[in-house]
Amino acid sequence: MTSRIVHSSAGRLSCAETGAPLTPPPGWALLPPGDAALTRRVKAGGAHWVAQEDRGRRVFARGVWAPAERIEGVRAELASERASPDYARRLEAARARRARAHADYVEDFRAAVLEFLDFPPAYRALGASLADAVTEVATPVGSGTVGRTQRIPIERRAAAAVIAWLRHQTTAYDGMEIPRVRGERREVRRRLAKRSRALLDRFRRGEPSDPASCPLHRALGRVGQAAAAEPAPRPPRPRATALGLPPTPAGPRLWQRGLQARAPRASEPSRAE
Repeated sequence: MTSRIVHSSAGRLSCAETGAPLTPPPGWALLPPGDAALTRRVKAGGAHWVAQEDRGRRVFARGVWAPAERIEGVRAELASERASPDYARRLEAARARRARAHADYVEDFRAAVLEFLDFPPAYRALGASLADAVTEVATPVGSGTVGRTQRIPIERRAAAAVIAWLRHQTTAYDGMEIPRVRGERREVRRRLAKRSRALLDRFRRGEPSDPASCPLHRALGRVGQAAAAEPAPRPPRPRATALGLPPTPAGPRLWQRGLQARAPRASEPSRAE
């Protein structure tokens, strides 16, 4: 067999399909995870085992078993390539492209949030502040938020991110003791999403709002105060400046704990619904 998935637990290997114990072939070694390029080339070079460890509902990569000679050969080949000036130039160009792509995505996502909010002119500044706060939390690469998923259109991502932000910032969700009953947490989220949508609709209709008692005004005020209390960001590294990368957006960082919304699976409705 060219490749197979094996389970790794407490130093023992077993077949993912049958659970039967396995022993790596003679001359094989484990390549730990961490170097994507090295792993890809080792796997593309021939027979290998992909080691995984199941912990509850999560699956953790534990590396790739393959002939030790192949692993060392590919490692040496990569080391030689990475030492060349041409590789360094390609690497920096790729970083610049990713930075530009991320900046474009952040701009598009914020625009989608504003379109979802659809606040009238009287609340345009409030909508802009809310869009900034939601975008800051939902768009970082690797954040795992609904704003980074590719499974749903950007319009649905924006809507789901707004509802998630409101759930955490304008309701008591984070302090709720929700029974560990199947479907209970989803039902709580559904009820809170309905409340959040009703709050947004009041602003869309242009109804008067008292900042002292309005949960949205108060939430944005708390986030602004927390951001103002954060230390000033570090200056950009000289390398980034030399590459002409876009500067870090001005303004405070609005990171808040517990604001990540899980990206919905393709087979289930958005959390914003």
